[in-house]
Amino acid sequence: MPGYACAEMPGLGSAAIPAVRADDHVRGDAAAPLVVVYGDFTCPRCAVAWERLAGEPVLLVFRHFALKAKHPRAVALAHAAEAAGRQEAFWPWAQATYAEQGRLDDPHLWARVERLGLDLDRFEADRRDAEVAARVAADVRDALRAGATATPTVFVDGVGHPGPPEDALLARLRARAAP
Repeated sequence: MPGYACAEMPGLGSAAIPAVRADDHVRGDAAAPLVVVYGDFTCPRCAVAWERLAGEPVLLVFRHFALKAKHPRAVALAHAAEAAGRQEAFWPWAQATYAEQGRLDDPHLWARVERLGLDLDRFEADRRDAEVAARVAADVRDALRAGATATPTVFVDGVGHPGPPEDALLARLRARAAP
């Protein structure tokens, strides 16, 4: 499904986002408001969303919305994130990648692998694994079916909000999380 063309996505925008799955990247308090972010590691607006959501009282789920047509390295970086995740390093990988937006080519990936203490051979094999590609493609398909139109798209209560979360949305999430 290279390029992930919308024409290949029947029911575009008509489906609910999938429930949290066992293979999702999840962090935060299970009792906190659920926020599902469909993002891309090459997208500067996704990096802003990442920063805005850091430390917020939410149960954060990250899913890939890697659109190769918009960002040529998006799919490769999504695969790299999944490979890091197979070594229990998805969240540190994501943090480092968003912090280093201008350093997204392979030599920088390998340096990041080394800094995070990952096994490079395993990382390289995993990022080329067909299951990793299928996982990323499934996330993109789900995002399109749910109506995501931009990177990032932040879903709260099943409603998509394109772009980084606004102050009003963050305030509502904080109010819901307050005891």
